Amino acid sequence: MNLNKPAKKLVDKTKTSIQVIERMTLLLDALAGYSDPVNLKELSRVTGLHTSTTHRILNDLVLTRFVDRIEPGTYRLGMRLLELGNMVKSRLNVREAAMEAMRYLHQETQQAVNLSVRQGDEIVYIEHTFAERSGMQVVRAIGGRAPLHLTSTGKLFLSVDGPKAIHAYAERTGLTGHNRNSITNLIKLEQELQDVRQLGYARDNEELELGVRCMGAGIMDDTGKLIAGLSISAPADRLMDDWLEPLVAAASQISAVLGYEFASP
Repeated sequence: MNLNKPAKKLVDKTKTSIQVIERMTLLLDALAGYSDPVNLKELSRVTGLHTSTTHRILNDLVLTRFVDRIEPGTYRLGMRLLELGNMVKSRLNVREAAMEAMRYLHQETQQAVNLSVRQGDEIVYIEHTFAERSGMQVVRAIGGRAPLHLTSTGKLFLSVDGPKAIHAYAERTGLTGHNRNSITNLIKLEQELQDVRQLGYARDNEELELGVRCMGAGIMDDTGKLIAGLSISAPADRLMDDWLEPLVAAASQISAVLGYEFASP
C-alpha cells in the first residue's frame, strides 16, 4: 500500500493551481506592455505559452472582466483591474489620511477609534487606534467583518443606498441578528436609516454585541462619495453623546484631506 499517493495528488493539484495563476499573471503583464489591443498570436509569442493555453486562459480572464475582447482574437486589459486598483488606492489613501485625526479622537475620548470600509454586504475594519493601558476598551480587529445593518458605519453605507438596493440587501442577508437588540425588521431598518440621513451620523446600540455601543460618521472622497466610516466603540455605559461633535469633526477633517469640499453655509 502506497501511503504517499494521496499526498502526491494534493501536491500536484496545488502545483497546477499555482501554475495557472502564474500564467494568468504572465498574460496580464504582457497586455500591460501594449497601449493598443493585442492579438492572440502575439501574446502567445511574448509569453512563450502555447496558443491553445493562451486562448483558454484569456477566455477565463474575459469572463471575469480582467481582460476585454475587442474583436475575435484581439485583447486588452479590462476595466475590472481599474475598479480594483481604485478600490485599493482609496483604502490606502483613507488610512493614511485618517491616522492623525484618529489619534486625536482617541486622546479626546480614551476609547477605541475604528476606520472601516464597505465590502459587499459587510464592513471591514482597516485601522484602529487605542491604548493598551488606558482601561477597558472595545477593540475591533483589523480585517474583522460585520453586517452592515448591525453597525454604525454599516448603517452609514446603507443610508446612501436607494430603496431598491436596501430591499435587495434585506433579501440577500435576511437581516439576521446577533442578539435581542439587533434590527431584523426592514421597516425598522428603513426608519433608522432615515434618522441617519437627517442627523449625519449613525449609532449601534448593542445591536452587534451586547454591552457595546458605537457611533459613526462618514468620510467622503473628492467626488463626494462615501468611502469609509469613522467610529468610536465603547462599553455601553461609557459611550457619551459629547463625543459626537469631535467624531463628526474628525471625519470631516479626513474628508477634507481627501479633497472633499464642503458646501458653504
